[in-house]
Amino acid sequence: MERKELDTVIYEKDGPVARIILNRPDKANAQNARMVWDVDNCLTDAERDYDVKVLILKANGKGFCAGHDTMPGVEMAERFPEFASAHAAGHPWKGSADLFTWPVLHLWEFLKPSISAVHGYALGGGSYFALLPDVVVASEDAYFQMPLVQGLGFPGAETTIEPWVMMNFHRAYEYLYLAKTVDAVEAERLGMVNRVVPRDQLDETVELMARQIAQAPLSTLMGVKSLIKRAWEGMGMRTHLQTSVEVMELVGAGGDVAAWRKENAEKGYGPGPRQVVAQRRAAAEAEYRNGNPGA
Repeated sequence: MERKELDTVIYEKDGPVARIILNRPDKANAQNARMVWDVDNCLTDAERDYDVKVLILKANGKGFCAGHDTMPGVEMAERFPEFASAHAAGHPWKGSADLFTWPVLHLWEFLKPSISAVHGYALGGGSYFALLPDVVVASEDAYFQMPLVQGLGFPGAETTIEPWVMMNFHRAYEYLYLAKTVDAVEAERLGMVNRVVPRDQLDETVELMARQIAQAPLSTLMGVKSLIKRAWEGMGMRTHLQTSVEVMELVGAGGDVAAWRKENAEKGYGPGPRQVVAQRRAAAEAEYRNGNPGA
């Protein structure tokens, strides 16, 4: 087995199976620019290695990925230098697209079969790493959330995959509008994941599945991938994902959004989008019940 420890991921190649293992457990596997490029480079390596037939994407630590790195104490330009460079050049969305549109599309367009093994939290942009692979296996403790609508005033992430993952606009609206937390069992019911297993069976389930897939010729597997992927792209998925980052930047610059964020700060909400979601949700419920004593 070939194994490389990069800055933020571990990359393994074991016969026909490659593994990308998110490895910032002390930071909840939050995505900084380095993680984005480490994953992207590993995808390129796995695509070019004709011994590799199947890719597994998994994570070390308590959860899969907590989304974009918004940890306090580190400057945004240090976590995401692409943002600073693009803004300095006067471009509103180039940095976001470079980091969180094209690499996400690379995962979607990865030429070979892919499987994600998801445990614990898969939040924000981390849910895209979890849900875009071809097959998603979740442990019973897994849960998913996109907190940006209620947490930061964005209309979603830079590539809005939710309508395509759920293929049901009612479910996608509820999930995004309310920053709804979806546990593994409900995710399976909604079609977001393929299978839910006990935590101690997650790795074994995914490894066996990968080996079974790898029994077929690589050309055949790539043909299946091409046919299914192009069906979705024929319905507009690829164009829609690219549009997301532009809409996100326009909405983020809205005056009402700026006022709403200022209100959050004045009320002490935060520090991250999930905390804002929880605090605003509690405030809305309290306001409703105070105005409706019988509720």
